[in-house]
Amino acid sequence: MRISRSILLLSALASSLAAQERDVSQLSARPSVPWVRDALIYELNPRTFSATGNFGGVVARLDDLKSTGVSIVWLMPIHPLGELKKKGTIGSPYAVRDYYAINPAYGTKDDLKRLVSEAHRRGLRVIIDIVANHTSWDNVMMSTPSYYRRDAQGKIVSPYDWTDVAALDYTNGATRKYMTDMLKYWIREFDLDGFRCDVAGEVPTDFWENARAELEKIKPELVMLAEAAKPDLLVRAFDLDYAWPFYGTMADVITNGRSAQEIGRTWEMERRMYPRGAMHMRFTENHDEDRAIARFGERAAMAAAALVFSLDGVPMLYNGQEAGDVTESGAPALFENMKVFWGDAERRPEIVDLLKRLVALRREHAAFRQGQTVWLRNSDQDRVVTFLRRDGAEEFLVAVNLSNKPFSGTVEASGAYSEVALTPGDARPTGLPAIALDAWGYRIFRR
Repeated sequence: MRISRSILLLSALASSLAAQERDVSQLSARPSVPWVRDALIYELNPRTFSATGNFGGVVARLDDLKSTGVSIVWLMPIHPLGELKKKGTIGSPYAVRDYYAINPAYGTKDDLKRLVSEAHRRGLRVIIDIVANHTSWDNVMMSTPSYYRRDAQGKIVSPYDWTDVAALDYTNGATRKYMTDMLKYWIREFDLDGFRCDVAGEVPTDFWENARAELEKIKPELVMLAEAAKPDLLVRAFDLDYAWPFYGTMADVITNGRSAQEIGRTWEMERRMYPRGAMHMRFTENHDEDRAIARFGERAAMAAAALVFSLDGVPMLYNGQEAGDVTESGAPALFENMKVFWGDAERRPEIVDLLKRLVALRREHAAFRQGQTVWLRNSDQDRVVTFLRRDGAEEFLVAVNLSNKPFSGTVEASGAYSEVALTPGDARPTGLPAIALDAWGYRIFRR
């Protein structure tokens, strides 16, 4: 069985913190340009996003992405897939055969340049997935075995139980140069806006720091997203990482009935361990995890979305999520051609409407994008989370019931608030500090 990506990364975080490899909690996170802090990231699988399964299919939906509120389009790996030891019918996009080439099923280099140009014309940024930790077994780099990690017998090894890929060796300076030059190539030749870096915590931090410095000589304003939960990555190399610990806790609360108080505790842990001002990408689903609707149920998935989009950090939508799509994401779907079913939007209009409203709230109110987060006590801490998002101009109170039972109680709040309608006709009298929430209910109030 393949090791769960979220479990792996959470374990890596725990090990890193326990070992005190590098205490960065008193340092500042690297500064990011405003368009990164204000972003809505969209993870897109070119194979499944459209009927054509290519760059042209992405271009055809750029206006839809723009209207959704997306600002950064993240393309999952666009490189040719490995055939040797591949998984599934097609193979994993994370088993790369040539870092300098494009999967011919997606199009040509000119097709990618057109996609980037059309995205930029609409004010969208484009980043691509880079799998720097490992390659397919038939990657062109295999002609130089010293690029790879080997065991005591000199045999090239896989990372963990990922048998379809081979681990690169970053103790070799030649490997570092090859990978740095490759990253520079994609920025220079295609005017990309940055990278999402797969299992970034498994690659040495100093490699990423040096690579970032080289990339900024070509394009000073770019974004680097680490698929990791490793605090020192955010000091110099990356703008943001995955909120894996937060996601794991939220999922545990929703599916296993863990106390909702753990949500705030996990958030506080992130604040203690990470450099000051660090940003995390928050999500309810991605290509490594089940769809939120499938894992949590529709109503609970909506509660999770209300929580994620109201909190600090940068939110992410995944490949049809805005239409309520339930097409599988992880294995085996990652190795097969399972298309997004856009018709789900007609079946789940309440999910579509909620996401539109949450995105609009973030876009219209800086308190949600850059404001302070203050956790509030309520009369049922085990089921309900309550917090403030505020800046110098506005203050919002958010309440989310993460259980299947209605809540009627109080929240530690005072002052005059008005309710923000998340769906048409949804606003009810406030009466704060008294508050009522439906099962899996959520309410937002503004002062």
